[in-house]
Amino acid sequence: MLVLKVQDLMVLTALLLSITGPTETRVVTSLQACHNFFCQQTPPNIPGILAHGNIINQNRYKPICQTFENTVTFVTLYDTTNKIPVFSAYKYTQYATGRPRDIWMIEPQLENLHSGNNMEIPERNKSYQFQATPDDYDTSQNYQKGHLLPNSFGSNMNVKQSTFTLTNAVPQVDKFNTVAWRIIERDLKSYMGNYCVNNNDQIEAYVVIGAQPGTDNKFLNGKIKIPSILWSAFCCYSKSTGTWLTSAQWGKNTDHPELQSKTLNELYHVLGHGFDLFPNTQCPRDCECTLSGCKRPRSS
Repeated sequence: MLVLKVQDLMVLTALLLSITGPTETRVVTSLQACHNFFCQQTPPNIPGILAHGNIINQNRYKPICQTFENTVTFVTLYDTTNKIPVFSAYKYTQYATGRPRDIWMIEPQLENLHSGNNMEIPERNKSYQFQATPDDYDTSQNYQKGHLLPNSFGSNMNVKQSTFTLTNAVPQVDKFNTVAWRIIERDLKSYMGNYCVNNNDQIEAYVVIGAQPGTDNKFLNGKIKIPSILWSAFCCYSKSTGTWLTSAQWGKNTDHPELQSKTLNELYHVLGHGFDLFPNTQCPRDCECTLSGCKRPRSS
């Protein structure tokens, strides 16, 4: 008969935990719970919201390790007051072809922390206190459910499907979403595929995509804050150039936006003092990537 000592039981328990992993909830208390989606595991600095990885108002802003079919696919910082994400972040490696069905989901743990880990389809005609639902987007107005992290970046169909959560969506003007923002998503994917090949000959880039709420008091159906600007940025190490590369894109959420690739410094000038999407990393602020190549301004 095998008799285990207390010390042996402790060792066995630790071993089992190391195999199964933590059982933390998906609405977490810190972005460090899903830090692998950030460049060099460092979250952005967002003035008044997020500083040095610390969420300033934890009652309002909720970090979500986005989980679909028991797999964490990306991370979002969500504003439960405006009912839109502040940003979503993702480690881009490759993309799968195809598009899943447009089945929009919610994060049940925003309403009840004791709910299951996985995002789920909301109940029809049910009111949710801390997040938007498909019913909230039903409108004859000129807005669509617009992804922050696009499904086209997904490395497989499960990742693609997981982007269809309303904690990853904002109201986007029709033409902005279907024309200008779609072009930016396409070009960004091309940049990363061409330039973000690491020393292991693998595509690897860190993407942060966000929305800046408008300064007016404009809400879709009186519930969802309409952003004034959408922005995106990536950072990666490039084997071919032997350097770290970045690029940023943004545009006003209007019928006629002007979107183009710029530097991080130019994006921060638009968003405001204190923004830093890749703090304490090797990501340059003065690099600009376009379809014709990546460059940094010459020093004077």
